[in-house]
Amino acid sequence: MGLLVRETDLTDDGALAAWHALEAESVRASDPHAAHRTLEALRASVQHPSAYVDRLLLEARDGGSLVGVAELTWPLQEDHHLCSADVHVRPGARRRGVGRALWQQVDRRRRGLGRTTVEAELEVPVADGDAPGPAFAEALGFRLVHLEDHLVLGLPVDPGHRERLVEHATAASGGYEVVTWRGRCPDDLVEAYCALRTRMEHDVPTGELAGTPVTWDEARLRSSEERTSRSYTVLVAAARRAADEEMAAYTLLFAPHDDDTALQDDTLVMPEHRGRRLGTLVKLANLEALAELDEPRRLVHTWTDPDNAAMVAVNRAFGFVTVSRCHQVQWREDAAGQAG
Repeated sequence: MGLLVRETDLTDDGALAAWHALEAESVRASDPHAAHRTLEALRASVQHPSAYVDRLLLEARDGGSLVGVAELTWPLQEDHHLCSADVHVRPGARRRGVGRALWQQVDRRRRGLGRTTVEAELEVPVADGDAPGPAFAEALGFRLVHLEDHLVLGLPVDPGHRERLVEHATAASGGYEVVTWRGRCPDDLVEAYCALRTRMEHDVPTGELAGTPVTWDEARLRSSEERTSRSYTVLVAAARRAADEEMAAYTLLFAPHDDDTALQDDTLVMPEHRGRRLGTLVKLANLEALAELDEPRRLVHTWTDPDNAAMVAVNRAFGFVTVSRCHQVQWREDAAGQAG
């Protein structure tokens, strides 16, 4: 029958489960520490359309057997030149042209969308310089544009170590208070929280990535909260100056509904409020909230630019350790020409 690449039926739960299982097998074969999304998260992302991003899934079958999968996503409100792609091949089927066949179909659809730039992320374990992803991407014409370290923190944090962190953060952050919420941001904090999220978009190191910073407003925030709540419990801790309630810092944590890990996302301290251990303060508050969830967590994942000295220091103080490096790569039509 030969190799056949086709779109995956997003309404077929069985097809999505098979697609997810192959993606997981591929991810874990390359990096046992990888933070792989859950099936629930995949299903929520593809079965509930968003006003801000669209996507499609592809599958490769050889003689009827599923041997590879790919995903193409593209923003709808900004960056109309840009899309993101992921290609995964079952470990036993690698080096047989499956990945290239999937890329050719991704590229065909990319051209149909009028997108000229494709970005992807590849996790490479720190102890493995021969991971297949970077070599495959380079052969297709991708180039490295940014690096981030992937770190993990085992839970629970040693109580004595946690108390020392609390003591140091509390001593340095006099005059500030912490507010927390789960899921939906309180109405009276939306404007300030959106301002923090927008500032994070501008401040986070991104190397030569082609995306423009997103401007957060209430509509975008509420849409994100509604969609994310389908597969994650979202925990937010923010610090504000007590004297005038000016928001100074926040951190964002995702706890999957059907997994025993958590994903540490944004942490931002506004420039005029730095030097008071507010990053540590809000992270401590969120870890406390995480411990109060019904399902205990064994691990927290986070990603940090290795040149972001302040955040590296905060993560090290908690006990995060580096397990892999995320290679963010980019393909440009004007540099690589038409593919396949």
